[in-house]
Amino acid sequence: MHEVDGRRSGYLYMEPPTQALQDDDFLNLAFFAVERGQQLWRQVEGSEEYSCASCHEDAVVTMRGVAARYPVYDTKAGGLVNLEARINEMRVTYMGAKPYRYESDALLALTTYVSLQSRGMAMQVAIDGPSRPWFDAGKEFYYKRRGQLNLACANCHEDNAGQKLRGDVLSEGQINGFPVYRLLWNGMGSRHRMFAWCNTSLRSEPYAPGSPEYLALELYLAWRGRGLSLETPAVRR
Repeated sequence: MHEVDGRRSGYLYMEPPTQALQDDDFLNLAFFAVERGQQLWRQVEGSEEYSCASCHEDAVVTMRGVAARYPVYDTKAGGLVNLEARINEMRVTYMGAKPYRYESDALLALTTYVSLQSRGMAMQVAIDGPSRPWFDAGKEFYYKRRGQLNLACANCHEDNAGQKLRGDVLSEGQINGFPVYRLLWNGMGSRHRMFAWCNTSLRSEPYAPGSPEYLALELYLAWRGRGLSLETPAVRR
């Protein structure tokens, strides 16, 4: 669903031609990443000579619903883990392979392929127990003014959603479509790339992808968009 209890997906703020790109898997340019992700799922790598499929078999079955609940708190890691970090953990621990670089084509492709298996399912993350401090930190980040423009995430995506900014329409900033193919980037991007892009737009120094700050923000935003269907791979402006 593109709208749940007043929470609206970025899809609803797109022009019809952009919506059409997302709606048609043949036209959706993100499916080049999906195809590569499917290949990587089966690709044997590392000292253990395993692939993702060696343990998890058919992703269509075993990965159904996984992306809808991330990020999660991981006791072994002692912190919050998103889907990208989980993929790299599996590569290092079980495959004996090197981790993918954050925002690399390979990590984006595999994350997109895994997330596709949960398309149409509602985002529902846990924010209790050990996840709570991360949630609180993410909420604080969302409402804190920053940068030379002295604006918070909420000033655009909560106070002015639906309003125009330089001819563009501000959305609610929901993250249920990521990884997305963004027309402005002419390529794929993760949630954390979007966070960094927004920080830079505010003339604020961005954090590194995978940083604790962005992981906390990711958890808060996943909760903020609870109930919205995953649209991966979405197309955005």
